Amino acid sequence: MGRRPKRVASRRPDLPVALASLIALVLVWAGGAWLLNDPRLAPGPQIVFPTLWEALISGQLWPDLSATLIRVLAAFTLAMGIGAALGVALGASERLDRWFGPWLTVALNVPALVTIVLCYLWIGLNEWAAIAAVAVNKIPMVAVMLREGMIARDPDLSDMARLYRMGRVARLRHILIPQLAPQIMAAARAGLALIWKIVLVVEFLGRSNGIGFRIHLDFQMFDIAGVLANALAFVAVMLVVEWAIVAPLARRAARWRQR
Repeated sequence: MGRRPKRVASRRPDLPVALASLIALVLVWAGGAWLLNDPRLAPGPQIVFPTLWEALISGQLWPDLSATLIRVLAAFTLAMGIGAALGVALGASERLDRWFGPWLTVALNVPALVTIVLCYLWIGLNEWAAIAAVAVNKIPMVAVMLREGMIARDPDLSDMARLYRMGRVARLRHILIPQLAPQIMAAARAGLALIWKIVLVVEFLGRSNGIGFRIHLDFQMFDIAGVLANALAFVAVMLVVEWAIVAPLARRAARWRQR
């Protein structure tokens, strides 16, 4: 009997099933709203979706959506770059990890709200403070994931690379990155989910545009349908990013495991 093919770590998303699942979620939402029977406190999709559509076709939502997306991308890039470098350094050196591992634990447990407030107080109510606050909240988690990936990597592969005198770039491309790919993709996925939520808090507290700022206005008007509509707009953007960018990258990163 032939050997069964290995399962790929990242499955190809089944879009018809995913869409059917989302439709079922909307139906559950509609059923819950119908049972509560309070459109003001628990608006159903028949109220929220028209609110979202009106904001889209009027053009009111697009500037805020783009402002939030730019902040998410900037903070995500900073957090992944700095966090990955820290994680690889700590995972590669036991001595560094013993000294600075406790710092990482402290950073992981500092509340996001404290970091946001401190960044606004130290840097000011500006874009730099907003992006820095989000990135600083995400960096420790990326560092921990990459550190664990470095610790769990196969040392025999590194020994083989040295034996065959592979250059640093070749070792990085063919030995280190493929082994760290699961941790990198996990950090990226968790990062996107966490970062955009923190960005909304940052905008809620101290920016004059963005989805978080728009939710702040809806909160002041006690407009729950508006809050849900603005949140759904960015959830939809993140679903597109997951299906069109993150999932294909995850499949490509896991491809070497099939060989």
